Amino acid sequence: METTSRAATAAASAEDSAPQEVPRHQPGIRRSVDGYLLASFPWYGLDEAFTGRRWLMQVGTAADGTIEHGSTGHGTEPTLRTDWNGKPDKAARTEKFSGAQRFAVVVTVASRPVRRSADGTGVLEATSVSSAAWLAGSGLLSYTWPAHMERALRQSWLDQQTTLAWELADHLDEEPWSTLSLPVDGVATDFRYRESDYGWVLAGSAQDGAVNIGAYGRGMSAYGMGFAVVRDITDYGR
Repeated sequence: METTSRAATAAASAEDSAPQEVPRHQPGIRRSVDGYLLASFPWYGLDEAFTGRRWLMQVGTAADGTIEHGSTGHGTEPTLRTDWNGKPDKAARTEKFSGAQRFAVVVTVASRPVRRSADGTGVLEATSVSSAAWLAGSGLLSYTWPAHMERALRQSWLDQQTTLAWELADHLDEEPWSTLSLPVDGVATDFRYRESDYGWVLAGSAQDGAVNIGAYGRGMSAYGMGFAVVRDITDYGR
């Protein structure tokens, strides 16, 4: 991720209802697996204990086109229907806040050192567990913003919550984060974990340190989850 002003990035991100680092996909439209196949690092998802539906989201790239991160979805794809005048309909609000939508998204972030940008004019930030926490936190916001909120208020809410998610990701050793031990490739691994009114977020690293893992979800408990390398990413695209 390029070194830009976090406040500026947050403001720009909110304009499209989701941070630029976590592109929003359109439910019901098949996402391409091509970007995932170009990554130089392994992708992670829920382990074989999860037997529900799996689906692709999108990848994030650096300025030179290098794949930096991406997400895999599990469960019910979160959706938000709108009526003819652009306002969320009653059914959508009921479904969204009743917990009917049960999903978990796993974010894989390549472990990168600080490095020069492709054009040589700047540097790219190192990635870390905080990077995974930020991507997971902002990803959760993109699917759980209050559907009944007026557009102007929604913009302010997104600005505020996006900035908060960034600040929380920078302070993983403080409250509201706690430690949650979950298996990664069968090995117990400590994650930083927090809950909110909108769902849960966690972040940690794979055992070999090649990638950092973030996750977020709603309606599915994080406590019984496990993570594993995705052996065939094309299974998610079917």
